[in-house]
Amino acid sequence: MGFANSACSFTRFRILDPVPAELWPQIPDKLKQFAFRDIDDIPEMQAQGWVCFEDMLDSEWITAPPQKGAYLVFSLRLDMRRIPAGVVKKHLAVALRDEKKRMHEQGKTFISRERKKELKEQVMLRLRTRFLPIPSEFNVLWATDKNEIWFASTQNKMIDLFMEEFLKTFELHLEQLTPYTLAASMLDEESLIRLDQLEATQFAPQS
Repeated sequence: MGFANSACSFTRFRILDPVPAELWPQIPDKLKQFAFRDIDDIPEMQAQGWVCFEDMLDSEWITAPPQKGAYLVFSLRLDMRRIPAGVVKKHLAVALRDEKKRMHEQGKTFISRERKKELKEQVMLRLRTRFLPIPSEFNVLWATDKNEIWFASTQNKMIDLFMEEFLKTFELHLEQLTPYTLAASMLDEESLIRLDQLEATQFAPQS
């Protein structure tokens, strides 16, 4: 789901650092520098990077530029390989069986921990080449006049990943805009102390 859909869940952020004036014209190049790189043909488990808002397959912004008036829009694409645990267990058992057979022929009976680890790595490498990564896309909307960011996800892992990628790309720190941080930005010190002393209302008896 994204901002072009009829309904969308999103998380708001504000930029904590002053945005250097020279950064604005550099943003298209920085997006391309940290753009998504496909892993279909290499055995990586995960890849993430920026892509065009209008087309998640476009990492060169040929379809449309990120600038939209007072906004910058782009997307964070995440591709992940998901190999079922049962598949890993089966192929590892086969590898261990074949290893025991080979060792028996050599008059050996013990498989070291290091060898078991090596066999598992070999199994995972083979399986990675057989499972295609699953792509997902998360829209980003940057209101440049307010230095506020909207990110089309509320998943904690995706929020953390987005903040890391944003910092790596633009060298700017983000703060998530929760109800508390919004209230804190509008209150004086005395009111903030009273806010911290508030206790949550209990609407149902605790079992």
